[in-house]
Formats: sequence, C-alpha cells, structure tokens
Amino acid sequence: MKKIVIITLSIVFTLALIGCSSNYHIKPVDDALVQYLDNEWVAVWADEFDGDALDVDKWNFEIGGGGWGNQELQYYTYTNHEVSDGTLKINVRNEAHFNRQYTSSRLTTKNKGDFKYGRIQVRAKLPEGRGLWPAIWMMPTENKFGGWPRSGEIDIMEYVGYQPNIVHSALHTSAYNGMDGNNHHKSLEYPTLEDNFKVFELIWEPGKITTYIDGFEIFKYVYMPQFNLAYEANEVFPFFEKFFLIINVAVGGSWGGIQGVDNSIFPQVFEIDYVRVYQRDYKKIDKDAPDRPTNITASSGLTNSIIWLAAEDDYSIDHYEVYLDGELYGLSPLNQITLKGLNIAQSYDIQVRAVDMTGKTSDLSDTFTYIYA
Repeated sequence: MKKIVIITLSIVFTLALIGCSSNYHIKPVDDALVQYLDNEWVAVWADEFDGDALDVDKWNFEIGGGGWGNQELQYYTYTNHEVSDGTLKINVRNEAHFNRQYTSSRLTTKNKGDFKYGRIQVRAKLPEGRGLWPAIWMMPTENKFGGWPRSGEIDIMEYVGYQPNIVHSALHTSAYNGMDGNNHHKSLEYPTLEDNFKVFELIWEPGKITTYIDGFEIFKYVYMPQFNLAYEANEVFPFFEKFFLIINVAVGGSWGGIQGVDNSIFPQVFEIDYVRVYQRDYKKIDKDAPDRPTNITASSGLTNSIIWLAAEDDYSIDHYEVYLDGELYGLSPLNQITLKGLNIAQSYDIQVRAVDMTGKTSDLSDTFTYIYA
C-alpha cells in the first residue's frame, strides 16, 4: 500500500468530510489538479525510507539550539531520528541537551536535492500536543536575492499543536513575510491530522504555487504584477530559482509556543512515509506555442517598471524576452521587468515575446512606447 501513489480520495473518506462544520472551507480537488494527475510526470528524486538508516546522500542534518530565528526551545541533534519499518521518524523529547530543554531533528536536502518547479509529495503523520510545531517547507539554495526573506520561503505544511486539526501553508518574500505580518497564507481545517497519514503536496509552476492535503487545496498563489505595483517581481515572487526541502519539528517558538508547551505530551514522533519529487516531461506533453503577450503598460507604483498580462500557453511560460527598439534587452521569468541603465528622458519602443518550457516562442507583442525616467 505504501508504494502506490495516491491519486484520488476514497469515497469513504470524502463522505466523512461532508458535514464537517468549521470556519475553514474544504475545497475539493480542482480541474487543474486532475489535469496534472492525468498527465505524465517524471520522478526525479525520492526517498521511501525502506532501509534501516537515513540516506546521507540525500539528507543533511542541521544541528544546534539558539532559537533558529523564532525563539524555538529545542536543540536539533544527529540522533533524534530513526529509519525503521519503512518510515522516517523524527523523535521529539523533553530532555536537557546543552542549553535547551527539548531535543528534535531538522533534515534538509540542500545540495543533494535542489529543485526548480515540479510536484512534491510527502506522506506523513503529524505529532500532537500543545507546543509542537512540525513543518515541511523549502528554502532557496543560493539566496540570489539576499538573506531571508528576500530570496523566499515556501511552507508546504505547518502545524501548531495548540490548533488541532488545522493545517497551514504560506509564502514569505521581501514584500510579504511573516515578520511584517502580511505574508500570503491560508489555513484549512482537516480531521485526524495526528491519527492518520496524509499526503501533503506542492505543485510549483512559473508564477504559480499551490499546496494540497490529500488532493484538497490548502493554498494557491498566482503572481500578478497588477496587484503589486510598488515592487519588483523578485520582491513579490522570487520562486524561479532552485529550492531545497526541510522537514523538522520545533518546540515552542514565536508561533508554536504562543500557548506554552505541555510537557505531558512527550515523547512525540513526526513520521514520514515517503518524499517524492516529480517534474513535468514538457517535451512530451507541451504541443502548442504560447500566445503573444498583451496589455503592456508602465507600473503606476514603481519607476521604470514595465508589466503585461501573462501569456496563455497549454502548460507554462518559462520566461519572456524583452526588446527595446528591436534589440533584445533582457529576459524575465515573470510578466514584469524593471528597466535599468538607459538614457534618461529617451523614448524606447518596447515589445515582449513569450517562451514556453520547451523553447517555443510567441509572436512579438504590440509596441509600447516608454520614456525612461
């Protein structure tokens, strides 16, 4: 049973969710996800945890206390984990270690599993109890735009023990992050999170991130520069570089510890059945060239920022080519570019071309004339 990829919810489980009253809306699997599941994905990385030791060719340990930027109370060690009976177990204990009262583990795939776009599935059973803060999340491999939060953070799943049966998912960026209290996030009430294994899933495309639990959508964000006129593209959506996975359990902290820690709950276990990463075989499935970009205009909130409507394609746009006076000026992974280094007060004719994931190109857009400020 473990080795079969879960594609649809069982009828029994779906019926169990009907009538679940809450302030959170459970959205059933949408047409987009059905499309993903029906098309071929290529497996590019996985760990099924079938052995008796962690595969250190795939995972790193992050070690230490010090709060980890969140006032956390645990010390991460090499030894608070085990691989047995087909699962990875992160053991969380109430035990003194150096200057900390609790111990846990924090595992990453940095430089061993780094990904740009794709579909990530983690089947896991959560620990329970007030004060725990398990997470499945991603951080940038190279921090090309600077330290946190400028290069981004993707929270596929976060759970705080004082809110049983509620799962959270979020993005953090330079413009929108948890420290400023304005990050993009959503929560979903979902039964038996601590009692049964759930499949937590990320589908990450150019300009779009969606998370799921057992096929139910938790969170979706689509980059639209028209709603972020005061920011450059990477300040809002830096998710076009490689990221790595992190799996950990924190104790206490600025979020997990808001209501304190219940010491009667220990020991606890975060159990992971598998981690699977897929990427689309675009060369096989992407048949059509993209439509040409439209509605090129200047941003009203950021000097020399040019935006346009995202081009339509049967799958995804990889990037845009931006031309000034008929010459290629530069490439942009999103439908926005900030012009730099040009002659002040000079007029430029701007055109944009879309390029899809297989290199097929659109026609050039209509010309937009802009005076560089």
